[in-house]
Amino acid sequence: MKTTFKTLGLCAVLAGALAAPLSAYAETTLRIGTVLSPNDPMGQGLEKFKTDVEKATNGDVLIEVFHNSQLGDTTEMIDQARAGAAVGTVTDVARLSSFVPSLAIMSAPFLFDNYEQADKFALSDEYLAWGEELREKSGLLMIASNWYQGARHALTQKPISGPDDLSGVRMRTIGAPVWIETIRAMGAEPTPIAWGEVYSALQLGTIDAAEAQPTAIWNAKLYEVIKNVTKTGHIQLVTALVVGADAWDEISEENQKIVRDLAVENGRYASKLTIELGEKALEDVAASGVEVSEVDLAPFKEAVAPVYQMLDLEAEAEIVNKVLGR
Repeated sequence: MKTTFKTLGLCAVLAGALAAPLSAYAETTLRIGTVLSPNDPMGQGLEKFKTDVEKATNGDVLIEVFHNSQLGDTTEMIDQARAGAAVGTVTDVARLSSFVPSLAIMSAPFLFDNYEQADKFALSDEYLAWGEELREKSGLLMIASNWYQGARHALTQKPISGPDDLSGVRMRTIGAPVWIETIRAMGAEPTPIAWGEVYSALQLGTIDAAEAQPTAIWNAKLYEVIKNVTKTGHIQLVTALVVGADAWDEISEENQKIVRDLAVENGRYASKLTIELGEKALEDVAASGVEVSEVDLAPFKEAVAPVYQMLDLEAEAEIVNKVLGR
């Protein structure tokens, strides 16, 4: 009888030892939030990402997608991820430059001419090295940084033809230095507020203007509260799918690779939608009665040129140009 109990006890210990490595990589659920609507290309991309990841990992990695700021503003979601929650979001990379200043280059004015250039740089060794630095300094991990949301245009209540027309105009922008200084250099008064508050702020006159990409203008119904869209395209909004490093480490290396590869693949899927739907969105905005107009970009490019030196991004710009072969 003693021998039997000892045998059973040994079996239990061995079973526990064998189970331990498996439990270290138990089913993981990542809650991915966005401030945008389900109809936005980013929302559609995240839903496809969810389906693809759950299928490819046989349900070992589950994705829950939350739209329309259900998990809070972008900054709040980033804070949750850093605090250890299994939360992620799609964020403009410039928000992360407080940890790694070089990342601000991704939102520098008039840097990328098209999505293909941004996609290429986001997968370069130079950029990925900044991603590793971000993990070390912030506890955040960028799964993929090729989720393109489109060119940002000026949304105003009056027509603009140059920087002088934006003098004194309170324009909502993202609360990162490269965005703030770009908008200031363009002639406006930068006013960072949460994306979810932009519609009401324009409606109430708390701000005079905003800047946004075509799909966001349409899906957030900003055409109801502005009169002019001027196609400045001052910043190409390249965003990253970011999660907390603690939550990421709960996923096996095999599944991490699967998730990364699918994040890049679905980033391209969402970005293609951005380009396709963006053109239609501007047509629909114009059909609603808003004046959509082209503008000479030379005065704006000249006005924002000093931003690179001001924020010490000249070396990073050279790196981008080298990677892109220009």
